[in-house]
Amino acid sequence: MRIFVCFEGCCERFDVAPDQTVGAMKQMVKENFLVQLSDDKQLRQYLELIYGGAALQDSWALRDVGVRSGSFLQCLIKSEERPVMHVFNAITGEILQIMGSKALLHISVARLKTLVSMQSGLPVSTFRLSTPSGVHLYDCNLLHDYAIEIGSTLRLDTWDGWVEFLQGCLRGNRLTIQNNLSENKPVMRFQLQVALYIAASLGHLDVAGWLLLEKGVHPEEPVGVHPYRQWCQQTAHRDTDKCPIHVAAESSQLLILKFFVARSPSTLVCRDPEGHNPLKVALQRGHKDCVRYLANKLYSVVSLPNMTLPMRIYLQIKRWLGLGQKRVALNQCQYPSAAFIARAGLGDKLLVDGFNQTNMSSKSRRFVTRPNRKPTMQVLQTKTPYRNLFIGSDCTSTRTLSQLPSLQCANFHDVKKNENMWQHDSNTNDELLEEICKQDSSQCRGKFLLPPITKNTSTRPMFVGEAPNYYQLHSTSLEPFSHHCGWTSRENATYCLTTASTFTEKAWQKQLKIARTLMRKRVRTKV
Repeated sequence: MRIFVCFEGCCERFDVAPDQTVGAMKQMVKENFLVQLSDDKQLRQYLELIYGGAALQDSWALRDVGVRSGSFLQCLIKSEERPVMHVFNAITGEILQIMGSKALLHISVARLKTLVSMQSGLPVSTFRLSTPSGVHLYDCNLLHDYAIEIGSTLRLDTWDGWVEFLQGCLRGNRLTIQNNLSENKPVMRFQLQVALYIAASLGHLDVAGWLLLEKGVHPEEPVGVHPYRQWCQQTAHRDTDKCPIHVAAESSQLLILKFFVARSPSTLVCRDPEGHNPLKVALQRGHKDCVRYLANKLYSVVSLPNMTLPMRIYLQIKRWLGLGQKRVALNQCQYPSAAFIARAGLGDKLLVDGFNQTNMSSKSRRFVTRPNRKPTMQVLQTKTPYRNLFIGSDCTSTRTLSQLPSLQCANFHDVKKNENMWQHDSNTNDELLEEICKQDSSQCRGKFLLPPITKNTSTRPMFVGEAPNYYQLHSTSLEPFSHHCGWTSRENATYCLTTASTFTEKAWQKQLKIARTLMRKRVRTKV
């Protein structure tokens, strides 16, 4: 077939086969137009073919994306800066690219950890960086102290036994997070704060709701350091004082911001390590929607029964009341349960950087040795029921059955009253979260979304010519693809539909046809 390629004001015809790949087509264009491309450590130039408003990948065949005889392709020379260094994330298996100039090789390790944290979504207190030879990078040193060159690949490791927990946080899987929490209460509290930080960074609204409503995590509290490092806070990274509300404003997660502010208005005046409130953070990042919302809330008024106060004065009064309550509790030698601090206690391990071996090698939880637990007597306790909080059209709120009350609860009316109060508060929180989601549902559309997977197990009518075990055969045929590719069929469909939607100049039916072709070719290639 004959196609035409436009390059820098010139148009040339090419006679190619329908199965010609885009990579081979680029080579023909390069030889025909005598294009010279530079390729060094700092800058890389390459050719890009555009058809239907989308950039074609080298592995695609021309007819797979709808290129027919007489079609016109546009050829451009693109330039991209090569990353100064790479960071291998041992948690996800991905390689993060650190972009910039040679000046990055002279920054401190603390600054590099901040860049890695913003790109990966992990708090700086949950990972460490090391050289390819295994040398640990300390925050107070500079990168050139470790002889790191352009193109070097560093390694990101986390605490042993934390891999599954952090993977659940990054994916927004509440069940995985809950199953991998530590049995040590201070460490578990630190993990919950880490989970809220990641949920605020990546926009996992259901996980954030579960942590706030059921686990009592506060978005205005900083993540801090691991409880085993409480004696080394003088050398801790300054970003350990960053709160989830600041990360939400930094990442432009508007729904998370609305939920945090609705739950606790004091988050509006929460300060980060640099002394900036969430509004200032959103202004620095240029997130207009977040700035507009935070400014409206910060400069609004609060209606009380007998008066109306500006939001700033109202928050200042609440701050004074909170300080007074803490002072009274300290004078009475009582510590409020809500202000629980994750600190190590007597008998816990002490970690001092440079003197003992730190357990941050990204080992799986099943390979970490666990101490033998002594059998303890089981006592009947009153467990407060909770609601599983989900956001989505295919999820519903369910309540687990509560256990038997303790023997001390003898008044039936008190038990019934407490249950009604809990149900009212839980319904109020659920309605608040659902209202926030309905107001800005368009903010969740980051990529092509498929309909939710139905969980209906009812029998369906049999069609003529359909095999009795059709669905079983269909799922079995996709198992080799998932095994070799590492993706599920749903993830593959999402990727192909998202890629096809980049052909903005094509009709919707054409985009769907391209997605089907790409999906079929990927299955044939991988299986």
